[in-house]
Amino acid sequence: MPASTPTPARAPFATLSVEHASTVSRVATELRRAVFEGELESGTPLREIALAESLGVSRPTVREALTVLVAEGLATREPHRGVTVATPRAESVRDVCRARWVLEGAGVRAWATADDVRRERVRETLVAYTSAVRGGDASYEELNERHLSFHVSLVELTGSPRLVQMAEALMDELKLALAQVDRLNRNAHNEAESHEGLVKLLEAGNLDGPSGAYEFLRRHIDDAEVEVIEALGLE
Repeated sequence: MPASTPTPARAPFATLSVEHASTVSRVATELRRAVFEGELESGTPLREIALAESLGVSRPTVREALTVLVAEGLATREPHRGVTVATPRAESVRDVCRARWVLEGAGVRAWATADDVRRERVRETLVAYTSAVRGGDASYEELNERHLSFHVSLVELTGSPRLVQMAEALMDELKLALAQVDRLNRNAHNEAESHEGLVKLLEAGNLDGPSGAYEFLRRHIDDAEVEVIEALGLE
């Protein structure tokens, strides 16, 4: 009797597959864009039925996409009221800026001892941000992401993954407020120059004293706090 041909072993996970971009993620992306571009202002109710009809998707898909926005801090969900575009609060802005000062200040202090990889990360995020600003065709969402990535890169100088995670969470809270300020004041160019000034001080090793990078950062964050609160009319 001829020997039977052995059945080829199936590769592990061979039956698994995912779509490149799910409908939920596409809906979340479109809603996120509308929030950052000002088409959906703070406090706007995000009604599932209306959104589903407008986007041509099911209500469960919209519901999942809204859950993503809530997790990102761009929307809030309240019992019996549904989901609305988040509204920044003055005290939250102040508290986030206080926490930023602690984390980013620690990063500036660590510049002298940080390795070349982390220093280069600061330079790269700065160039990415300033290039987007001066290119003139970046969306507010892209400008916001690059801006906040630069600030997270300062915390990365500490070499602490936990501090970086904390910084990323803080930036998520600030995304909406900063995007609204940039949209209202169109001040991203000035912000780019300010960030370049900070990195010049770091590169020169000028960290301490009234004209050093540490104090420069403190003033920058203090100014950002005042600007956000005043521009958005928060109390």
